[in-house]
Amino acid sequence: MNSFVRIAFSILLVASFSACSSHKKDGVKPSDLTDQNEHSLGVTTDGINNTGRYTRDSLDSDSCLRQRVIYFDFDRSEIKPEFRAQMTCHAAYLRQFPQARVSLEGSTDERGSREYNLGLGERRGNAVQAALVANGASSSQLNVVSYGEERPVCRQHDESCWAKNRRVEIVYTAK
Repeated sequence: MNSFVRIAFSILLVASFSACSSHKKDGVKPSDLTDQNEHSLGVTTDGINNTGRYTRDSLDSDSCLRQRVIYFDFDRSEIKPEFRAQMTCHAAYLRQFPQARVSLEGSTDERGSREYNLGLGERRGNAVQAALVANGASSSQLNVVSYGEERPVCRQHDESCWAKNRRVEIVYTAK
């Protein structure tokens, strides 16, 4: 079990580094982002200033920060590769604004017992938390909540609907 955790962490770490290298804004690496007075920086209309740093308005205007739902495969809690850039983007924002707080709300589809689904929702939230922390966010900024099957976004009984319910929502509680 311990070696599995090490291998999983290593894979996550390598994936986060590869995601960081392909996600640059105006030549600034996400690790170079620091908390500065946003009013002293030239801000563009998309919420990212001309130095590649986020502003507080970025949560509503930057396309990667507006993407706040991570979807999962059936009975899985591993983050899909297509959501790595999203994790890097949110982690960069959280690094730049240490006072920001996020609730990671894990959900499942209706299949499985209530207890199992609450546990799976929590594992999914913990996976997103681990990805954000691996990309530089502080764990003190993150709170994991599991709703299991209690908050579906789709109520039909088919695979396309169930896929929409297998998710973690990133909810900013403080900017």
